[in-house]
Amino acid sequence: MKSAPSRRSFVQSSALIAASCAIPSFADPSQANGKPSPVNLGLASYTFRNFTRAQMIGFMKQLSVTALNPKDAKDHLPMDPPDEAKAMADYTAAGISLHAAGVIYFPKDEDDDIRVKFEYAKRAGISVIVAGDPAPATLPRIEKFVKEYDIRIAIHNHGPEDKVFPSPLDVLKAVKNMDPRMGCCIDIGHAVRAGADIVESIHEIGPRLFNMHAKDLTDFSNKDSQVSVGRGIMPFREIFAALIKTNYKGFVDLEYEIHGDDPMPGVIESFAYMRGVLDGMGFRA
Repeated sequence: MKSAPSRRSFVQSSALIAASCAIPSFADPSQANGKPSPVNLGLASYTFRNFTRAQMIGFMKQLSVTALNPKDAKDHLPMDPPDEAKAMADYTAAGISLHAAGVIYFPKDEDDDIRVKFEYAKRAGISVIVAGDPAPATLPRIEKFVKEYDIRIAIHNHGPEDKVFPSPLDVLKAVKNMDPRMGCCIDIGHAVRAGADIVESIHEIGPRLFNMHAKDLTDFSNKDSQVSVGRGIMPFREIFAALIKTNYKGFVDLEYEIHGDDPMPGVIESFAYMRGVLDGMGFRA
């Protein structure tokens, strides 16, 4: 019987081989074999935080990725309404759709500050706000706006450094008795560092899971061990299987936080690996 590291190496190699074999159709994943994937892959714009919107759109075309989770970084999705409208026009022209926005922070327990963030999402036609570290005391006020705007809140966990929401299960504890549109964005890299089992967390959070940020680590106790997806020890096949079993309809957004000045090699490898895993499960993505 193979040891765990050998099995991991075999899975990684198989996924990369599958991805490399699919390179002729990489520009058009719809031409791959298999059923359409029930796991939706997208991109967190923070990956390209050092690049302009125009550059990022060019990168997304190379990646054959059309689903974006933008952030107010560079000019990706500015908070200023006229500039936001220009960004939306550019994305529409490029065939890019926005499914979430964030991370967006809610530092004030004030209606005016919270409404600005919901108006921002509403103008962009975004149905999920990925929220960073809202104070628990602010959640009832945020819930009021969730009901008014019918926009879901996905609170992002930030690992052991986050004293309020280190794990997705900490988010669940805070929102489980609130409106069903109050939920969670699991950042899998931060979650494992907080001791969470990602597969179990997916099942426990269930219908309150609205977004996922994907990354990979070689050491679940070390924030600085991030690598391209497939080079670490994150159990992506099991994660995808759990998402399928729980009928997750949101996106798995790659958030590649390393090599900020030259992310594309790692981003290409990460999408190739995730697509390879899905291909091995009988899906095309």
